[in-house]
Amino acid sequence: MSTRRVAFIAWLAVFSAGSSAGQQNQAPASLTLAQAEQTALQNHPQVQEARYTALAAKEGVREVRSGYFPAVFGSVTAAEAASGSRIAAGGLNNPIIYDRFATGVTVGQLVTDFGRTQALVQSSTLNAQAQDESVDSQRAAVLLDVDRAYFDVLRAQSVQRVAEATVEARQLVLDQVSALAASNLRSGLDVSFARVNVSTAQLLLVQAQDDTERAFAALTNALGARAAVSYQLAEEPLPQAPPHDSQPLVSDALRQRPEILAARLTAEAAVAFADAERDLYRPSLTAVGTAGVTPYHQAGIDDRYAAAGMNLNVPVLNGGLFAARHTEATLRARSAAERLRNLENQISRDVQTAWLNARTAFQRLDLTSQLLDQAVQSLDLAQSRYDLGLSSIVELNQALLNKTQAELEEASAKYDYQVQNAALGYAVGSRK
Repeated sequence: MSTRRVAFIAWLAVFSAGSSAGQQNQAPASLTLAQAEQTALQNHPQVQEARYTALAAKEGVREVRSGYFPAVFGSVTAAEAASGSRIAAGGLNNPIIYDRFATGVTVGQLVTDFGRTQALVQSSTLNAQAQDESVDSQRAAVLLDVDRAYFDVLRAQSVQRVAEATVEARQLVLDQVSALAASNLRSGLDVSFARVNVSTAQLLLVQAQDDTERAFAALTNALGARAAVSYQLAEEPLPQAPPHDSQPLVSDALRQRPEILAARLTAEAAVAFADAERDLYRPSLTAVGTAGVTPYHQAGIDDRYAAAGMNLNVPVLNGGLFAARHTEATLRARSAAERLRNLENQISRDVQTAWLNARTAFQRLDLTSQLLDQAVQSLDLAQSRYDLGLSSIVELNQALLNKTQAELEEASAKYDYQVQNAALGYAVGSRK
């Protein structure tokens, strides 16, 4: 093989390896919280399902409202009968059968059913409005899931950075202690303690990396996607401190929470339906008209026909069917009212709990910062004492452990508060 060909193949291999490494080392796509929320609202199947259900409920209103409009249908009828035949059994209508072929149109129009159709339309309309509120409820739930997953990723990444720094710091201590032990200035026991600390930090790092991957998988699911994707998430500013009193928040939740609004509309719809079932006892009046032509007919039948009439239906006896339907609808309306009352109690409790969690998380911000400062000072003092030979490796290890724990608490406190604040917004009903 010529030298030029060998050089070309080597260049091609280097170029391919460089291209592959460049693709693998591409920076992940950036993502802000607002972009994540917008993506979830557009793609999440939970939101789409609620939207389609709401649209179907609106079609139910059209179905009931169709009772106000005339019904028109066409007919084509042909008959051939034996000469002189009569229907002798099975009916009280005119028994004569004529040979004929006819086409015509029949129009029926409800004149009045004394409020039953109106009550049914009102009930369907309220149910459709309740489904619209359910869409807002699902949107709020999806937004809360996105916020939680988003901040969980940031928290996991923050903890992972702490774990990486801990491994480096403890490896540095191990190197120092090993050097001192090599000079017979420290014992082998100190080296063993330092190695245990490094192994513990490495285990913490492995767990932190696993938690980060899990957090990204949860974020992917919250976005309504399937394949897990890593993003470069943008930091969000800390929200303001929660209010000092929770009662205004409870009032806001009972006024604007979509679940409450949907339950109220559902209860009102149940009452309207109970009214419609009560109106079953009332008569209904309909008008009917029909007209057509008979191009082929037996002698004695005209070429054209037309008729119009009114029909009044008055319920008399049906074995208690209407009474049972009215009673059932009334009981279901009362059940819906009690369900609403129970939901109001639950939401009041949820707001109180979310407010307490947010207030506690906000207080932890300063406390964890103070704890970290104290842990750093303690570690500096313990390191100085150990370097001077005034303390053992046990005291230094405890100071290292305290600092790591304080760093983990401080790294999580910020995102814990952001998660709890998002949960409080959901509980109050401000996220739709």
